[in-house]
Amino acid sequence: MRQHFFLTKTKFGFIFKKDLRNFNLNICCSKVLNCLFAFLEVCMAIIAISRQVAALGDEVASRLSEKLNYRFINRKEIEERILKLGFKPDKLKKYDEKKPGFFASLVKERDEYLDYLQTAILDAASEGNCILIGRGAFAVLASLPNLLSLRFVASNEVRLERLKKEFNWNDKLAQCRIDESDMNRRGFHKSFFNIDIDDPTQYMAVLNTGIFDVEKTSDAIKVMVEHFSTPEIEKEGLKKLSELQKCQHLVNKLIFNHKIKIEFLRAVMEDNVITLQGVADSSVLVEKALNIARTECPGFEIKSSVSVIQDFKAY
Repeated sequence: MRQHFFLTKTKFGFIFKKDLRNFNLNICCSKVLNCLFAFLEVCMAIIAISRQVAALGDEVASRLSEKLNYRFINRKEIEERILKLGFKPDKLKKYDEKKPGFFASLVKERDEYLDYLQTAILDAASEGNCILIGRGAFAVLASLPNLLSLRFVASNEVRLERLKKEFNWNDKLAQCRIDESDMNRRGFHKSFFNIDIDDPTQYMAVLNTGIFDVEKTSDAIKVMVEHFSTPEIEKEGLKKLSELQKCQHLVNKLIFNHKIKIEFLRAVMEDNVITLQGVADSSVLVEKALNIARTECPGFEIKSSVSVIQDFKAY
């Protein structure tokens, strides 16, 4: 029998297909097919990297993407995704991996940025086989069973020398860059996710790139990926990611399409129940949000945990 076998790449991996055209299948091909089937069983993880400035985050991520054949989603791509979703370019610089200023932290744009950021990260992760760096990706994706969250650090002295060499700076300029970057990244994660970026328990592993170079660090992570992923973990991860996406897209529709003014609006899914969270000034507004959510998510039970701080109808 003449059969043609080929691999088709999808966003979830590879599909093995067959076509009755010009390909001579014989016994010699069995080893090749066994290798292909073994390849198909390799499970994929999502990798999210947090890094100090001059801790070789981008360099390691880029090299690792080559070794794993993963997509490296860098800062520029995340920015492009946020802008493509509708966030204004002139507003991006106020929030993008920075601690928002006093007034910037109070305005509606701050919550809009977070919604766009989370959507961009979730959508990128859903495309599969990727490495995301910065922007709190490890926090957004923290509930995924198939997430490898990593933190790259190095001593102040090592980072100082790297910056001086790369930009031909003196000690003062290099130290100012380190201090500013560390402060902004701590403030960004505290403001948007209420977490301490320097807390090692936030990550699966913390690697000191002052000790391990790019090759050794990327090799170590590659081994972690190969031993960490299983079909069960990947299946659970895909299910959870789909839930997070559905909840985030529901929040976006409520806020951007229907102009529902519930502060800190979130949607959380458990089994077949979606619960809205946030703060509103009217129970009427909450009921409106629930009705819209029921229309947008048929087949799901919709509940509210929204706090009503002032009910105008009571007056």
